[in-house]
Amino acid sequence: MRSGNAVGSTPKASISHDHPVLCSAWKDDGTTVFSGGCDKQAKMWPLLSGGQPMTVAMHDAPIKELAWIPEMNLWVTGSWDKTMKYWDTRQPNPAHTQALPDRCYALTVRYLLLVVGTAERSLVVFNLQNRQTEFKRITSSLKYQTRCVAAFPDQQGFLVGSIEGRVGVHHLNDSRQSKNFTFKCHRDGTEIYSVNSLNFHPVHHTFATESEVKGKPRVGTSGRK
Repeated sequence: MRSGNAVGSTPKASISHDHPVLCSAWKDDGTTVFSGGCDKQAKMWPLLSGGQPMTVAMHDAPIKELAWIPEMNLWVTGSWDKTMKYWDTRQPNPAHTQALPDRCYALTVRYLLLVVGTAERSLVVFNLQNRQTEFKRITSSLKYQTRCVAAFPDQQGFLVGSIEGRVGVHHLNDSRQSKNFTFKCHRDGTEIYSVNSLNFHPVHHTFATESEVKGKPRVGTSGRK
């Protein structure tokens, strides 16, 4: 994994895992990067202080997703070992281990909302005020494997993207279920591309979808929730 700036292509620093890296995330103050992958561990890299990367989390299978939660001063990891763990970087053991229905494929946090997408199209929703209890479990409206999720800026729902080039819009409030819908994207004739990432604009709250066409990133048209 490499760190640089937006000007130039030469990295300023780099670290490595023993096996492929599957995920990474910045701490909100920009001082630290977390990374996880197929070596079943996550590392913390204190960039600004110039410190050495250190292993700060372990799972029994590859770590597929991780995220920093600044409001709780915790970070969370999701693994193919069918667990999600919350970590305090000052402690060697997880603050809490949450069983998942299947392997973690995607994760999104927008305090107080956390959503995990697992194998078999399960979407598990948590209210972080009570992180040890599932708030709701949903079966994805998409027919194929979940690839990514993104919480609404107002925490009232989330997006889910699949390997079939389709996005689902889910509202959490039962009174707004009629507002749920799906749409196709990242298709070129008979070619269908996975939706790899979903991201909301921090000001306008429009969102963008990202895929890959012949090895090159491709960003789709933004939409409004």
